[in-house]
Amino acid sequence: MNTKRWIAMTATVAVAGSLLAACGSDGKTATNESGKESAAKEVANLNPAGMPIVKEPISLTFFTGKAATNGNNFEETLVWKEYAKKSNMNIKFQLVPFENLTEKRNLALAGGDYPDAFYSARVPASDLMKYGSQGTFIKLNDLIDKYAPNFKKLMDKYPDLKKGLTMPDGNIYSFPSFYSPDFLPMLIGTPLWVKQEWLDKLGMKEPTTTEELYQYLKAVKQTDLNGNGQADEIPYAGEGINPLIEQVRGAWGFGNRGLGHKFVDVDPKTNDLRFFRTDPKYKEVIEYVRKLYTEGLIDKEIFTIKTSALYAKGQKGVFGATINPNPTTQLNQAGYFGLGALKGPQGDQLYSHVKVPAVWPGAFVITDKNKHPEATVRWIDHFFGDEGATFYFMGIEGQTYKKTADGKLEFVDEITKNPSGLTMDQALAKYITWLGGSYPGYVQEKYFKGSETLPESVAVGKKAQPHAIKELWNNFNFTEEETEFRSTVGSDIQTYIGEMEAKFITGSQPMSEWDKYVATVQKMGQDPYMKTYKQAYERYKNSK
Repeated sequence: MNTKRWIAMTATVAVAGSLLAACGSDGKTATNESGKESAAKEVANLNPAGMPIVKEPISLTFFTGKAATNGNNFEETLVWKEYAKKSNMNIKFQLVPFENLTEKRNLALAGGDYPDAFYSARVPASDLMKYGSQGTFIKLNDLIDKYAPNFKKLMDKYPDLKKGLTMPDGNIYSFPSFYSPDFLPMLIGTPLWVKQEWLDKLGMKEPTTTEELYQYLKAVKQTDLNGNGQADEIPYAGEGINPLIEQVRGAWGFGNRGLGHKFVDVDPKTNDLRFFRTDPKYKEVIEYVRKLYTEGLIDKEIFTIKTSALYAKGQKGVFGATINPNPTTQLNQAGYFGLGALKGPQGDQLYSHVKVPAVWPGAFVITDKNKHPEATVRWIDHFFGDEGATFYFMGIEGQTYKKTADGKLEFVDEITKNPSGLTMDQALAKYITWLGGSYPGYVQEKYFKGSETLPESVAVGKKAQPHAIKELWNNFNFTEEETEFRSTVGSDIQTYIGEMEAKFITGSQPMSEWDKYVATVQKMGQDPYMKTYKQAYERYKNSK
């Protein structure tokens, strides 16, 4: 290249660079000024308290998880129509069925095609940390202090709530689905139900031990309890095998920090963390469930059946025992009662099937595309106070619920005794959208009237209380490095354990292979898995 041409090119690049720099500078200044103007307008339009939230109407779009029991148009339900009028905020709910939720949410985030907020979207802690640190999800610490008095009050009352939401970088990026720690039937959620009529016909008392449960299920299989001349009684049925394992493992003392920690709890002998799924004693839990399955006491479709098919089967009244929110509301079957903590062969008795209070930490997340974050925080905070929560869960007094003489709230007869024969959930769907869970909000017994507050569910809570978990942990939050390990090595370990437990239970793998299985888990990385868990535990324990 000749010298003159090189000098000319260099000069051209230099001039272009200086022009770009100037444009960039001017553009940045203009953008900053535009941003300040926009922020000033936002604050001017915002009412700091009371309703409406904003003076001039605003519109937002929320990516929204939807249960099969919900209606297909949230905007037309009573609660959201009324709240739009009250708040002056019009929300378009982009509905995504829960079964497709993870895939659609991941695609939206990866492609940058995401809306103003994620509502009932089950955003995992790993994504809260990842997209929070990137700025996709906005930091809420200061916004909560200024615009979320109801939620701030809750975090002050329950310090563990704040611990569970605070990411390793010290920031909060989400509002949770939070169950009152005093509302045990809600934390239990899905008890182990037994059919009273069949127990009476068999002349058996309520099972209080794992052995008595086995004897009851065995008797159901051997007896034509519905009198139709067919062997169609199913001793135990449910969706997947894990709920049953999680119900009975407390009879061996496992799962003593709640359902938020499915692989790690605390060894009562040493007070150290333990990876309980490969504990020698845990083998007995799997052997017990294996005995139920191989003797035909568990529905043969347990590993494959979908919720709708399970409930259709249950409506025939053929289940001797089942696990779900409540057979009355889910199966239209009355006459079931819930068991308490079963006593195991060595005398252990723990009600281990208890969820963490912040059951869905990432229930509501605001994105960087949201031009009205202050208003959005006020919008969601309403549901963490008594007035907003009562409205969200119960609707409008006189229309969907009434107050009894003693001040309790009850749904109207059209919902509880629907003239068209609809179940309570079906009748509720045109008024509310909390069916199926995962919603952001604060759940207390006084205004939540789902399956968990029916008399038989409340009775389970009272029965479970003496043996309920004493120290419930919220979910731990992991750094990006820890999350990377957990999503690779940790995920492989957890998947392998699930697969092997299923094989042991179905009998396709002999129990004589247990030691080899434990050794494989160890080789896969159990020690570094525990190291990562301990690091997160120390942060959780020392968080303020």
